[in-house]
Amino acid sequence: MSFRIVSVRRALAALAISAAAPALAVTEIELYHQLDVTRSERLGDLVEQFNGQNKEYKVSLVQKALNGTPAPLNLATPATILAFSQSQGNFRPVHRVMAEAKEKFDGKAIAPELRVRVADDKGNLVALPLAMSTPVLYYNKAAFKKAGLDPNKPPKTWWEVQDMAGKLRDAGLRCPYTTSWLSWIHIDNTAALNAGEIADAKGGFTFNSLVQVKHVALLASWYKTSYFKYYGRRDEADRHFSAGECGMLTSGSELAATLRDSTGLDVGVAPLPYYDDVHGAPQHTLVDGASLWIGEGRKPAEYKAAAAFIQFLLTPEIQVEITRMGGFLPMTPVARAVANSKLLAGDLAGMNVAYSQVKKEGATHPVRVSQIEPVRIIVDEELEAVWAGKKTAKEALDTAVARGNVLALTNGSAANTASAKPAAKPAAKKK
Repeated sequence: MSFRIVSVRRALAALAISAAAPALAVTEIELYHQLDVTRSERLGDLVEQFNGQNKEYKVSLVQKALNGTPAPLNLATPATILAFSQSQGNFRPVHRVMAEAKEKFDGKAIAPELRVRVADDKGNLVALPLAMSTPVLYYNKAAFKKAGLDPNKPPKTWWEVQDMAGKLRDAGLRCPYTTSWLSWIHIDNTAALNAGEIADAKGGFTFNSLVQVKHVALLASWYKTSYFKYYGRRDEADRHFSAGECGMLTSGSELAATLRDSTGLDVGVAPLPYYDDVHGAPQHTLVDGASLWIGEGRKPAEYKAAAAFIQFLLTPEIQVEITRMGGFLPMTPVARAVANSKLLAGDLAGMNVAYSQVKKEGATHPVRVSQIEPVRIIVDEELEAVWAGKKTAKEALDTAVARGNVLALTNGSAANTASAKPAAKPAAKKK
């Protein structure tokens, strides 16, 4: 009996001590972003997985512009990357945070083409290139069949796009070809893919060279003949293509996941067209997208939480999920290996096309028109003047370069906005 009493007393004492002990403290951190609903939901799925696996840390998504003190985690988009890279004093480099938290981390294992603008001169990551993509060509296979075109033979060059756009128009399609993100695709990537220039070594804009003038002039001729339908400066064209209105679309490679999951279209994905009459083409396309930055001036526990979240994002399972779910370019060797897996061939067909493009040789082009918002707006205005017949392609691009250079002189050179850049890739070999 006495043994039972002692046992009960000990059990009650232990229970009392347990009740009096404080619960394990959870460090909560915020992740600021400016994503649309679809992309926010995808990021939210990853955050929920992290929170479900962690008892020490919790991440909360907050849709908020970075116009004050940064959060522990901050997502930069192509439209905001300039502000982030110009104010690096407000952010703590990712490689430093991971080292201080003693998390296993090899930033140099991430593909070099993804580290432009998010790595310092030594190649150390200052931010994580979380969700990157590159331009590709989408085409509606049903529209191709109706026009008598082979759905398994998409156009490779812009001249072939022109021929196929004519056949699509003759078959009754009111939108043979359209595009999103004019500056990114038709200025930045036209230069990169066709051995052109965007800016000189001092940061002065030079995107009015022969290849860009020829390209814009070709687009203008298509606009007049209804081969090319213009819907707006951003991604408005994506929705029209998704609705089955257009035969061909140039847009970001991450759109492949949305088209796969949310439309009934039979869509093909092909490399971005190039000019086969340009010496050295095709070179590589450029990558762009969302990168994750860590705010400066936070508590040690918040940095540990941020490091744990980044380590979670880099685990093989999550890398595979990000690659499959979002159609983004693979960051790590594991994710790149999965890109070649036959098991996910259907899910990753578009991403494989995109990745094959960025692996080609060519200059890095750290200065991008599309990443300098005021200059992007200038270019969009001038291109719209071309579509309206108010300016020639050369007049518009000459004016855009002049206006952009005045802006750069007033606010600091474009070269200064391209801080944290790695060494350029080797130039393409002469053919």
